[in-house]
Amino acid sequence: MRPNLIYIFADQLRYQSVGYTGDEKALTPNIDQFSRECTDLCNAVSGHPVCAPYRASLFTGKYTTSTGMVINEIRLNPEHHKRAFAHLLNEAGYETSYIGKWHMYAAEWGNHYDPKNSFIPKGPDRLGFDDYFAAYNFHHNYYGAAAYYHLDTPDKIYCDKYEPDTQTDMAIKQLHRLSGQEKPFALFLSLGTPHDPWVPENVPGEYLEKFKDVKFELPENYLPENDPHADDWAKLNEQERKELTEWMRVYYAMVANLDDNFGRLMGEIKQMGLDQNSIIVFTSDHGELFGAHGRRAKNIFYEEAVRVPYLMKWKDRIPEGETCDVCFNTVDIMPTLLSMMDLPIPDEVEGSDVSGCILKTENAQETDGCLMMGTGATATYEDGHEWRAFRTKQYTYATYLSDGLELLFDNLSDPLQMHNLADCEEYGAVKQDLKDKMYAHMEKINDHFDKCSYYEKNWVENRLIQRTATSK
Repeated sequence: MRPNLIYIFADQLRYQSVGYTGDEKALTPNIDQFSRECTDLCNAVSGHPVCAPYRASLFTGKYTTSTGMVINEIRLNPEHHKRAFAHLLNEAGYETSYIGKWHMYAAEWGNHYDPKNSFIPKGPDRLGFDDYFAAYNFHHNYYGAAAYYHLDTPDKIYCDKYEPDTQTDMAIKQLHRLSGQEKPFALFLSLGTPHDPWVPENVPGEYLEKFKDVKFELPENYLPENDPHADDWAKLNEQERKELTEWMRVYYAMVANLDDNFGRLMGEIKQMGLDQNSIIVFTSDHGELFGAHGRRAKNIFYEEAVRVPYLMKWKDRIPEGETCDVCFNTVDIMPTLLSMMDLPIPDEVEGSDVSGCILKTENAQETDGCLMMGTGATATYEDGHEWRAFRTKQYTYATYLSDGLELLFDNLSDPLQMHNLADCEEYGAVKQDLKDKMYAHMEKINDHFDKCSYYEKNWVENRLIQRTATSK
């Protein structure tokens, strides 16, 4: 029997803020224990570290420049993705379920709580998740009237407790139902935390209490001036700079709650015996900078934004307690998991199958690195913020479209990326090699490094994506 797939992903949880990666402030005993039971893909990155672009790549195996999801708050066109992840699972006899944040169905900017934006109707817009679907497009307030989801009607169903707690309850309930069936299943749980706003009212008090005496400090690579390439979401005003360490306190409280919910979920999975033949993944869509490099939020090539936890367990198939250092990008997730499940990989998928590296098979094929991209501001069509980057196990090379600035970091000797080596003569060959690889990947996927406004003028109508890379 093919394995089940249980895929849990957080929103804005960075690799640097969990215990198993060395963060002593993090209270993540359940995630840490899970890391000892599975393989840690320690070079996993978010290829476009923004919520909607990440999700579009996760479910299609295509880069942003092919999905057209170049910013948040636009709508993916299902007509362009008839062979998405869940479609293939359905064809193979899986029951497919989705719980939580969707973030690919906005019809307008803002107005998140209107059902015309928050309700994803049954049918093609759910990209093949044809069974249990308890979701909303997006919101980031996790209590009360702001915490709700939809089933198969626009009616809002309000959470009766903290939203991640409710979502975990729903996942557990569905797993109990699914465990009694003979057909395999895939369940995706998309949790909203630890995404901001980081205010005390947005996290249970008992978790905030755990961090009341913890001293939070600005990052070592903090810069007091805003990065000139930053969009408005990434800039910090003076008041926000004063609040950064208190934001961290709430963030870590959210992470502690996330860990408790993950522990509850894993306890039920083991009790039901679902850990015997399920691929279980714990990860995140992107990270957070908290003032590092003069930025907040994500949407940038720095490690705090792109590097994510990625833990994978499959009993007796994936090595336990080991690290796999293959360069692993968002677009690689779908083909890798499909291969593990012995399912076909569509020709239009642009990512790589690195299952051999994870399963430790002979002649496993590694990637030469990860192409990462930023195609505009976070949620508006605004030029001046576009970048491309290429990350290997040791280096990150990046460049901006607006002024051609180049950056090169040795992530092993300089993990905080404080020393730009791009103009150092002794690194000239390294820079050229990474640059060549980056542009070769871009050419392969028909990425022309266009301005953000190009997509607004040529790809969308009423915030619905109308074109694809092949129609350029």
